[in-house]
Amino acid sequence: MTTGTLYVISAASGAGKTSLVNALLQQVADIEVSVSHTTRAPREGEVDGVNYHFVDAARFKAMVDAGEFFEHATVFGNMYGTSQKHVESRLQSGNDVILEIDWQGARQIRHLKSECRTIYIAPPSIEALRQRLTSRGQDDESIINRRMREAVSEMSHYVEFDYLVINDEFDEALDNLVAIIKGNRMLLEKQQQKHEALLKQLLTFNE
Repeated sequence: MTTGTLYVISAASGAGKTSLVNALLQQVADIEVSVSHTTRAPREGEVDGVNYHFVDAARFKAMVDAGEFFEHATVFGNMYGTSQKHVESRLQSGNDVILEIDWQGARQIRHLKSECRTIYIAPPSIEALRQRLTSRGQDDESIINRRMREAVSEMSHYVEFDYLVINDEFDEALDNLVAIIKGNRMLLEKQQQKHEALLKQLLTFNE
C-alpha cells in the first residue's frame, strides 16, 4: 500500500487558506485535513470534532506532557496542537493528510518529518489582505491593525516552505494547489509503491 504524504499548509489570516483547502478536498480524492486540538472557545457554527477538538488548558497540557502532539503552539493566547497518533494512522492507511498550521508548527513538523511537503499561501497585495480582514465585519480597526502587523510577521517566513501559492484569482490558486498534490503523487517513489506488481511484471521477460 502506498503511504500517504503529509502536507503542511500555512498562511496569514485573511489569505484565503481555508477556502482553498475546502475546495481542494472537493477536487482531489484520498486527502483529508487533520483536526487540531485547541483551548480556544468554539466560534459560532463550529462543531467539536469537525472544526477542532475543543479541550481545556489542563487537558491540553496533559497531552503535551504525554508527548501526544506532532506540534503545538500558542497563538493569540490560545493553544493549538496536532495529534501525532491520528496523523500517522491516516498516512499509513494511504491517505494524504493536510495540516493547516502556522509557520511555528510547520517548522516543528519539518524537524520531525522531513519528507513532508510544505505550502505557503499568500495574498496578492497588502491592500487585498486588509480588505479581506475588514470584509469579515467581525473586528474593529484596532484589532484589524493588530492582525495586519501579525500577518506581516507571519508572511516573512514564506521562504521556509517548499511551495508558494499566490491567492489572487481563486480558481487559478486552486489549480496550482491541486497541481502540487497531483504532481507529488507522480514522483517515482510514490509510483513504485502504488504499481509495485505492475513494474515487476514489466521487467520480467520469459521467452
